[in-house]
Amino acid sequence: MLAKVNTFSLFGIEAYPVEVEVDISSGLPSFHIVGLPDPAVKEAKERVTSAIKNSQFPFPAKRITVNLAPADVKKEGSSFDLPIALGILKATGVIKEQLFSNYIILGELSLNGMVRRIPGALPITIEAKKRKIKAFILPKDNAKEAAVIKEINIYPVESLYQVVNFLNGKVDISPYRCDLSKIFKTDSSYEVDFSEVRGQEYVKRALEVAAAGGHNVLMIGPPGAGKTMLARRVPTILPDLTLEEAIQTTKIHSVAGLLLPDQALVTTRPFRSPHHTISEAGLIGGGRIPKPGEVSLSHNGVLFLDELSEFPRGVLESLRQPLEDGVVTISRALTSITYPARFMLVAAMNPCPCGYFGDPTRECTCTPYEIQKHLNKVSGPLLDRIDIHIQVQAVKKEDLLGKDGSEPSSSIRERVNRARDIQLSRFKRTKIFCNAQMNQRHIRKFCSIDKESENLLRSAISELRLSARAYYRVLKIARTIADLEEMEKIQPSHVSEALQYRYLDRDLWRR
Repeated sequence: MLAKVNTFSLFGIEAYPVEVEVDISSGLPSFHIVGLPDPAVKEAKERVTSAIKNSQFPFPAKRITVNLAPADVKKEGSSFDLPIALGILKATGVIKEQLFSNYIILGELSLNGMVRRIPGALPITIEAKKRKIKAFILPKDNAKEAAVIKEINIYPVESLYQVVNFLNGKVDISPYRCDLSKIFKTDSSYEVDFSEVRGQEYVKRALEVAAAGGHNVLMIGPPGAGKTMLARRVPTILPDLTLEEAIQTTKIHSVAGLLLPDQALVTTRPFRSPHHTISEAGLIGGGRIPKPGEVSLSHNGVLFLDELSEFPRGVLESLRQPLEDGVVTISRALTSITYPARFMLVAAMNPCPCGYFGDPTRECTCTPYEIQKHLNKVSGPLLDRIDIHIQVQAVKKEDLLGKDGSEPSSSIRERVNRARDIQLSRFKRTKIFCNAQMNQRHIRKFCSIDKESENLLRSAISELRLSARAYYRVLKIARTIADLEEMEKIQPSHVSEALQYRYLDRDLWRR
């Protein structure tokens, strides 16, 4: 007896259809799964056997062969458990009606027959919509996530017994519905806020400029100055997450298995802060079948690298492709997968080994050679991709003990949103979305300056010995400052402020 069940599998963050074919024939009892299954799929036979028996259904003492087609593509994960079990029950006549062709079925089985959540429900649902599939049977814990995509009926199930009775018409399951507007309204708040930061007005202004233009930032300052506290609040002032961005971000987190059981969408900007002992595979992504790394989990959000100089040099150099292209490609012998990785890099480091170079209250004990060696741990090509580097001083006592509240993130975000709207209008016929992505052609077109600003830049190049790349970075930052003030032309004051955000270009680092 032959039965067929339709399901899906994942390749990166994309899904493709898989047909589960189950054949039961006479012969010595055996259970074989073919079609390039990975160890998790091979172990499905033990879970499926126990789940069928513990759900009070007969398990055939015959030769069982399961084929996962297409047979030349590697299959991984536990989502094939439920389709395989239903295929066996259909082939043995337990399921009477031929309804499998109407549904896509996914789910992991526990030994007692309960259905457990699976990773990647959202990208599978998105692909199913493209193929005009109308109905899904999947775990109850995945229902919110899958129901984000409209025009598809999501039937949430809790057990194998319930699914069999549903397919036999003995019980009714109502399709799950999801209210996206309610989700964004209730789940889009942050736990932290810029109003909690005392002092540091100069740094907060620099971070506002960075958020408005999508610029990468490096904060340099002594221990305890508040670099980490400031970095954790950067997502709260980034532009509001759109539905399209939320779906893109949720797809990655879903594949990585990071969504909570009751979470439908990632509705706030991601903030990822890996430890400096992280490997290249952990940061970029990897594995035999590559999984997304921290750069992809930061997509549409912030990647914060604290103690930047402590990261292995090879790990930092691997950031160059995603910072430049907004994607990361992971190649292995059998496959190559591309993940999105467009994030805002926020990094922090001490200015020297002891941490107090340039601090007005503490004396630095490091030699010039030690300071330069410390800075050289971060390569020039990586620093070249960071537009803004700023000095973070220790908070003054009067600011720390003062009672005056700081500006909340919501007020700053309003200005950032207006600046981003200006940029989206400016670049609407291009493939870029913010000032940080401009190349030299865009800079020449959109960053023209008057004679006074030009003279100011000439003086800066001469006195601060700015490089050519620093010159273009200053123009991009000045363009963003002008956008924040909703001014069409870059003014000398904008250029002057932009020059203040190039801390590492100053002559004190070349002593």
